[in-house]
Amino acid sequence: MKLLLSNCAAIALLCLSTSTPARADVVLSANDGHTVLNGKGGLVAAKEPKPDTVTIIDVKRYPPKIIGAVEAPHSVVGPPGAVWVAPDESWAIVTSATKADPAGTDGISPDDRVSVIDLKASPPKLVQSTTAGTGATQVRVSPDGTLALIANRAEGTVSIFTIKDKRLTPAGKLDTGNKASLPSAVAFLKDGKTALLTRSGDNQISVLHIDGITVTIDPRPITAGLSPYTMDINSAGTLAAVANMGRGDGDNDTVALIDLSRSPFRTVEFATVPSGPEPLKFSPDGKYLAVGSQESSTKPQSPFHQANGRVTLFAVQGKHLRPIAQSPIGPWAEGAAWSRDGKTLLLQNMGDQTISVFAVRFGHLIPGKPLKIETGGPESFGTAW
Repeated sequence: MKLLLSNCAAIALLCLSTSTPARADVVLSANDGHTVLNGKGGLVAAKEPKPDTVTIIDVKRYPPKIIGAVEAPHSVVGPPGAVWVAPDESWAIVTSATKADPAGTDGISPDDRVSVIDLKASPPKLVQSTTAGTGATQVRVSPDGTLALIANRAEGTVSIFTIKDKRLTPAGKLDTGNKASLPSAVAFLKDGKTALLTRSGDNQISVLHIDGITVTIDPRPITAGLSPYTMDINSAGTLAAVANMGRGDGDNDTVALIDLSRSPFRTVEFATVPSGPEPLKFSPDGKYLAVGSQESSTKPQSPFHQANGRVTLFAVQGKHLRPIAQSPIGPWAEGAAWSRDGKTLLLQNMGDQTISVFAVRFGHLIPGKPLKIETGGPESFGTAW
């Protein structure tokens, strides 16, 4: 592993790199205001739940800055991809897998709400509320902007929506054939006719074929590891990275690379990472892969408990991953996001309601001042790139 740069070197690098031209670059952080951990690491309702929110972060220059927020239903349940942002940053979609409910188990019940947010309004506002399936989590939109898919973890389905004039219309559901499949992350390939779906419940990844509003599952699943969860596809569309959450019992876990350059797709690489690798994101240019690990920070009774998590930065070399830097992050790590220029890396920490900030220079991670989210725990990131 490369060591972090000295303070003097870090300052010098930052001085050389803060002259980025101004442009509208925002990261959306969806925050859960109703969920906390109990003493055993279980999800329970907060004593005084706050409204769930979406925070807007300006990353066009360093350091990043919070510039706004809007209330919208959201949940920590599911992979941290429950936000989608339009390429022109004019609107966004946010989903919610759970909600505060006094009648629910530990004060929480499954949710299915989907929100459309107008980011150009001043201030940004919620303009449509609809529903998907129970446990609605990761949402992604086709490259041509006409179709949205939402993974519904609690019912083993994927909701299909058509899109017109920045509004969603339900167009059916895809049944995975196994209610316990726990569909988690869904992502379109560049052709818009294919998507991938991680299924943490039955340990496989489905290839989805898309013809208009008809979505079908390829008979050949991809095997990427135990409990495949968070997923990202590089900008070239040639590689998918999948975080395998394992048994969640403190053991080291893995990240898999799937070769998308030839059909049928197949897993070609595994990299070992610390336990609980929920945050995972390629840099915009595809040269790096950032993987955050929870390291049992959500499990105070575990013999492997750590007070904080850790981020590992990998260099992507062909179809291989080479670890080049590591740094501590906060507890209960959730999502990862890069600035458009790839010089800023953000990691969400649900445990202390902060976002870790790093300047990335020549493969080094330079810690900056964390961002504080006052309204809840940051759980999902969304960007236009």
